[in-house]
Amino acid sequence: MADGDRGSWPSLRRDVGGTGIADPTRLSLRKWLPMAGGWSLLLLPWVYAAAVSDHPPVVRVLLTLNVLAYVAAYCGALYYAMWAERRLVSLATVALMAGLWGGMVVGLGAGGTDGGVLYTISFLIVTVIALLPRRVSGIVALAVVAGGILLYRWQFGPVDLGSIIGIVAMTFAMIGMFGLIRANSELRNAREELARMAVTEERDRMARDLHDVLGHSLTTITVKAGLARRLLERGDDARAAEEVADVERLGRQALSDVRATISANRVASLAAELAGAREALRAAEIEADLPRAVDDVSADRQQVFAYVLREGITNAIRHSGAGRVAVRLTPDSIEVVDDGVGAPSATPAGNGLTGLAERVAAIGGWVDSGPGELGGWRLVATCPPARTGSTNTRTDDKAAR
Repeated sequence: MADGDRGSWPSLRRDVGGTGIADPTRLSLRKWLPMAGGWSLLLLPWVYAAAVSDHPPVVRVLLTLNVLAYVAAYCGALYYAMWAERRLVSLATVALMAGLWGGMVVGLGAGGTDGGVLYTISFLIVTVIALLPRRVSGIVALAVVAGGILLYRWQFGPVDLGSIIGIVAMTFAMIGMFGLIRANSELRNAREELARMAVTEERDRMARDLHDVLGHSLTTITVKAGLARRLLERGDDARAAEEVADVERLGRQALSDVRATISANRVASLAAELAGAREALRAAEIEADLPRAVDDVSADRQQVFAYVLREGITNAIRHSGAGRVAVRLTPDSIEVVDDGVGAPSATPAGNGLTGLAERVAAIGGWVDSGPGELGGWRLVATCPPARTGSTNTRTDDKAAR
């Protein structure tokens, strides 16, 4: 069925909350049949009445099969129509139920039954309400009731108040059952959606952390390995050995960070990142202008600023070709500026800056990145002053590094 019909043509596969989640109430036919069959027990007296009616034997058999077919249509065809989510199937099911009910009433009336069969129209009414669009189901249901009463009067005479009360009571009871099923299904779907969101959030967290950990560590390892090679070529074995030892240490640290990331126990340290940035820039032979202390930055911002620093330094080493990198740190912001080649303004944001913007937005801040005033590249993360309570966030990643 077309997507435009889904919101108005109800079925057990209704799209709950626009999430695309199928809603057959997770009731398999094995679970549905006992529930629908329980209501259908109310039709068994009319199976017996058909079997002992005044009709000839062949007609009695046909009438009995008619009543059983009405039961089967409610238990089986209704479920299938709600599951199939096809307009033609729904209309055919309603027409089938109406025809079977009409044949049952006419057959029982002609067979000498005393009456009382009117309440069985509740099964047809519920089918109408369950399968037809809400905007027309009420009107059709009223038309069915009116037609049913006229047919009943033609076969059995005046309608008594008890029959009307029986119709209303049974119809509302069965509609309430469908409402309860649907409500339980929506609650179940909501729990599943929350679980999916939690999985997605955890996957995004691991992607950000692994990018931050491996991107910086592998960049530093590559730079130090290159420096060790050049030192060996110049015959400076002692310094080369020191750099190789640093490479081994960084490799072990990266492995430890990956393990901590997977277990969600890793916490970035701004002071440690500053020390690591100084060492990485030295190995890359880039002049570093870094702050000496981080005491002015509140604890809740230090971890996020550490990720900003790591991303800025990694990008400067890998992409900028800079000769100098400066880091400016305040209680409310951190800025990483290099004098490298920069990047075209149309370059799309990469995973690193996207993940960084998410981290900074989580503490009420925003990220700006782009060409510096004097060339090179500038990465800034800013938070509102600590006492303003501002929660506005903004991201403006103009390019990927």
